[in-house]
Amino acid sequence: MLVTALNELVRPDRYPRSSQYDPAWLLDLDMGPNPLWLLEDLAHDLDLRPGMRVLDLGSGKGATSVFLAGEYGVEVVAADLWIAPEQAAQVFAEAGVGDQVEAVRAEAHALPFEEQNFDAIISVDAFEYFGTADNFLPYLLRFLRPGGQLGMATPAMTREIRELGMIPSHIKEVVGWEAIAWHTAEWWRFQWDITELVKVTSARLQPDAWQDWLLWARAGAEHDPDRQSANQPVIDMLTADRGEFLSFALVTAHKI
Repeated sequence: MLVTALNELVRPDRYPRSSQYDPAWLLDLDMGPNPLWLLEDLAHDLDLRPGMRVLDLGSGKGATSVFLAGEYGVEVVAADLWIAPEQAAQVFAEAGVGDQVEAVRAEAHALPFEEQNFDAIISVDAFEYFGTADNFLPYLLRFLRPGGQLGMATPAMTREIRELGMIPSHIKEVVGWEAIAWHTAEWWRFQWDITELVKVTSARLQPDAWQDWLLWARAGAEHDPDRQSANQPVIDMLTADRGEFLSFALVTAHKI
């Protein structure tokens, strides 16, 4: 059963780049649903080129930064508040991208960088924690060069919580009030476009995102039985939802 669960995370038909990475390695770096699937899908709407300087904002234990450096040849600054830079740097060195990725501890609202320092800013499964405030996008854009690219993947709802007037019970039981930050793709499009500081180039829900998330949770539970108690509520939530409300939003833009 364990082998089957891990094998389900290798899907070269849909995620050819991600499928080159060891699922067990990725699960050992787990901080949320398959970040490489999200990033590979998001990258279709970006133009990442070798030598670009990219900020990976909310980089976690480093899987997305390894992927960015290895697959696109970019220079990465991996910024995270919770993971020690020394811990992340070890991941990068072991993956063979230590010379391309710099690990930095940073809080998203107090970034320690010079202005116009990056060609692209990317955030995978983290923006919901710090990026929903009306004044955050203008702040973040200070660090992006004119014409630079912005891309993020974030948990999403198919309908706004405010439109529903409630958090659906099967979601509330697992994530509580945090679901009010899981906006629709169109919410994000408006939120960014209305500033006239960026041109949104795509804002979409990831196809079958709930099924991808479910595969990840099941594999995680089997890969590390000690985390079964953490994964089972997520499995139950996704099984109950079946894509009615839960998804991931993939949003990209370039700075005007």
